[in-house]
Amino acid sequence: MGTERLTFLGYQGRRILRLYHLYRVAIALVLVLLISSDLHNDLMRMANPAAFHYGAWLYLIFNILISVLLQNPKRELPVLALALLDVTLLAALFYFAGGTPSGIGNLLIVAVAIANILLHGRIGFFIAAVAATGLIYLTFYLSLSDSAASGQYVQAAALGTLCFAAALLVQGLTRRLRVSETLARQRAEEVANLEALNAQILQRMRTGILVLDPQERVLLANQGALELLGQQSLTGERLAPRCPELIRGLQQWRDNPTLRPRNFKATPDGATLQPSFAILQHGVKQDTLVFLEDISQIAQKAQQLKLASLGRLTASIAHEIRNPLGAISHAAQLLQESEVLDAADLRLTQIIQDHSRRMNLVIENVLQLSRRRQAEPQLLDLKYWVHRFASEFRGTLPADQSVHVDTQGSSLQTRMDPNQLIQVLTNLVQNGLRYSGQKHGQAQV
Repeated sequence: MGTERLTFLGYQGRRILRLYHLYRVAIALVLVLLISSDLHNDLMRMANPAAFHYGAWLYLIFNILISVLLQNPKRELPVLALALLDVTLLAALFYFAGGTPSGIGNLLIVAVAIANILLHGRIGFFIAAVAATGLIYLTFYLSLSDSAASGQYVQAAALGTLCFAAALLVQGLTRRLRVSETLARQRAEEVANLEALNAQILQRMRTGILVLDPQERVLLANQGALELLGQQSLTGERLAPRCPELIRGLQQWRDNPTLRPRNFKATPDGATLQPSFAILQHGVKQDTLVFLEDISQIAQKAQQLKLASLGRLTASIAHEIRNPLGAISHAAQLLQESEVLDAADLRLTQIIQDHSRRMNLVIENVLQLSRRRQAEPQLLDLKYWVHRFASEFRGTLPADQSVHVDTQGSSLQTRMDPNQLIQVLTNLVQNGLRYSGQKHGQAQV
């Protein structure tokens, strides 16, 4: 019990305790003023006026000291001790004042109710039991010395019952308040977490987002908007001096919401931005939500889609070429097997076979690019490979074109896809033959 904190939700419990201090000091002061004047003779029939006088002063001094010393209790035990002492002193004043006719017993009900706000469960009912027992016992003790007090048992029992009723009612109310407070705190934490999550999402969005008030002052700007507009900070500032083009587009949109805003550049070397606007209605207040899109990225995506479509078209064309090329290669192979061909004709059929294979490799490479296949590098002896390539390439050249290879030193090895290397060298040699023939009149490489 001593290690528990106040049960009524921290701040609220301390606030109620301070109000309880003020209430007890005020009640004690009223009792002291009452006993110091002649009004107590008219309002109540004292059983022991002198004891009541000293008890009222003691109650006042006690409450003042407690109000100063017990401002912020960290545990439940000091509050329990305060409640028990308060009930004990009020019960003593109840006895000195002559029992139930004095009305002091009603103050016990208030003390029990406040104690059950600060203390819950069996501890609160224990305070009510102490008060009810004290009322009945002191009424019985008064009846021993004063025969008139024998008729106060019913009233004392009623006051004791009211103490328990007050404890039960107050604990039910405080329990509901605690549940409501806990639920409200949980909801507040969830809202704060969602707000933080939304802020993170908003800041990480590539789309620029601005919120403008009716005076075109920036209420919110995410990181994407700052980067697209080339600004370090915009929150709290008017947008017109920073980005007049965007404000002009906003005015045009306000005049004609169906009109598509024109694209603009926030900085001379910046990206081309496409703005769009929406209304944010908050009661009578009307803010504006601005979206900024970098259309250069959209153009890149469109270009990627075009390239993908072109790749599919290229693959389709390659398949269409491959079929007749296969027929040509097969026919040349059959013709090469004929026994009536002379050496010159056999050379021509070999040329057809070589070029058919080269065209087939080109088609394979095109298909690989369209399918995004990885290259298959092999370890190549460049000296041997270049001589072999030149020998095969010479067979495809007319008589007025020539290719010469001069290699020196030891062999050089590299790792590369041979098909891709054939494509590269074929393009280089063909370009060299074309431009050397145009410049020197003789096509040679």
